[in-house]
Amino acid sequence: MASLLDPTARGRVILVGAGPGDPGLLTIRAVKALETADVVVHDGLIDPRVLDLAPADAQRISVAKQRARHTLSQDAINALIVAHVKTGAIVVRLKGGDPFIFGRGGEEVEAVRAAGLPVEVIPGVSAALGCAAEAMLPLTHRDHSSAVSFVAGQCKGLSDQDWAGLAGQGRTLVIYMGVATAGDIADKLMADGVAPDMPVAVLEKGTLADHRAMRTLLADLGPMVTREGVQSPAIIVVGEVVELSDAEDKLARWARVSESMGA
Repeated sequence: MASLLDPTARGRVILVGAGPGDPGLLTIRAVKALETADVVVHDGLIDPRVLDLAPADAQRISVAKQRARHTLSQDAINALIVAHVKTGAIVVRLKGGDPFIFGRGGEEVEAVRAAGLPVEVIPGVSAALGCAAEAMLPLTHRDHSSAVSFVAGQCKGLSDQDWAGLAGQGRTLVIYMGVATAGDIADKLMADGVAPDMPVAVLEKGTLADHRAMRTLLADLGPMVTREGVQSPAIIVVGEVVELSDAEDKLARWARVSESMGA
């Protein structure tokens, strides 16, 4: 079967992973796909420099989503994509990170296939990989972690998720979309037996100009997020590997500030 990136093939969808933010992390294949686009349906956090890779006359449609406030429902996004493809357009669905890691790419592929239309997926650097690399935080390490898990911090509510065995000694847990529920996440993990002094990092706006990498201990996760005014997008990493990173030790800094105020 010929690649769907064949410029002579019309009426198709290409799901493209845009990576965590920095345009330099796009794959060559992603750039080539953007250059063929008639329509770009994109997430809200896509860097404008990435959108500029599409032809100047390509239609750009934002389907930005924020917590509890969506421009369009997922069903509406699916219908929008299908409608444009049926006109013969090459539709690039541009998604932050990787389409198949908490990007609802699977749902969009199902919708396009159900409409009998061709679809291709081009992977992207996920937020976990891009942000961790920038912070010099190895998600696995022979001496510290032989397993890594990815979970969503607000998928169907924390109470519906079973994280037993995902965090603790020798394991790394990466939590997407967990800023708003950071305190609850810490409580949940400690209730499941993870030590309160387990190192934890928050990687905010990774690979972008205003990125921050902060670390503390699990028991201080919620308070640190509040103290530092952490905003999405950000990921949380729980595990011993955090101590190997370049993330700033915010608990130690806060302790020094408290001591100086009490002096």
